[in-house]
Amino acid sequence: MKPVVVSERWFEHKGVHRDVRHRGFRASVLLLLCAVAVPLAAREKNSVQYGVGLIVNIPNPIAEVSEAVSDVANNGIIRGTKEYNKDEYITGAVTATSTTIFPPFKEPGKVFYKLRKAALNPWNFKDSNDVGTVAVRYIVQPQGDKNTVLRIDALYVEDFRRIVHQSNGSVETSEYKDIQDHLGQMELVKKETEEALREKQEHIAKKEFDLGNDTELLSTPSASSLGESSSRPEDLGPVTRSPLGHSSLGHSSADESPLSSILAEVPSETIDQRVARLRREVQRIVKAPGAPLKTAPFHTASTVKTLRPGTEVLVVVLSRYWLGVETHDGAHGWIRRDELELLP
Repeated sequence: MKPVVVSERWFEHKGVHRDVRHRGFRASVLLLLCAVAVPLAAREKNSVQYGVGLIVNIPNPIAEVSEAVSDVANNGIIRGTKEYNKDEYITGAVTATSTTIFPPFKEPGKVFYKLRKAALNPWNFKDSNDVGTVAVRYIVQPQGDKNTVLRIDALYVEDFRRIVHQSNGSVETSEYKDIQDHLGQMELVKKETEEALREKQEHIAKKEFDLGNDTELLSTPSASSLGESSSRPEDLGPVTRSPLGHSSLGHSSADESPLSSILAEVPSETIDQRVARLRREVQRIVKAPGAPLKTAPFHTASTVKTLRPGTEVLVVVLSRYWLGVETHDGAHGWIRRDELELLP
């Protein structure tokens, strides 16, 4: 559309006063500018921004956030992008300690990388084309003792032309949601473990052996030695010598039936005999071909180590599908129920 030009000679021809002419001219220009500015602002608001990344402040200490980020960086998938329309996300990703796609990280904190090589024209990267590498970087930095700053960036680099394509933010937000889910699961495990520890101590001191609150049994510590901060599965070491398997994380009927048989009293059984029987009941061995010892009760949790077939463990905490255990060398973690069996 061509601009409208209004000259002063036109006003003189029409006999319009000079002041009126000036006011009318300024009003015409203002209306024209407003008409042009409105669609420009609307287009700017609806435009997609690339390369912004994601920075959030998380109300968790850096140790917990780092653990959740490590789990996500090792899960083998990149969310928020895909190669084909039918896909939900990109699979086949691997963790890395460094990459030339991002500049070296020299600030305080930790950095994690996840790479997927030979990715074909991945979605949600600006003008993506050809085959290349999708790289995700997670930067974890402490902010005081109880908070953590997390930054996530994603890039796609073509293998042949080495052109860098920036993300529209879909990868960063999707990966952050996965990290949030892990933190939520960790918080749930923390609360459930605290409850299990309280129940375990209560049964040992008051119900099962009918002893005073100041009595300790089978290396099970008093409530004061447990401490209020013992909240993660890795912190269950002090109570793993307890023979009582009924301090479960879940209270479903699936767990209650075997526990009832374990705790059932046998006629003429002495307390020493019962203690020995209970201790045997909570011992398990790893089935073939072995099993990973996880830091938390979910598949994507980090692996403490892989246990060989026949390895003996002591059960500390019960849940519907997972058992919190301790190995003879003092390692603590979680193993799926179906990967363990009773001693022969």
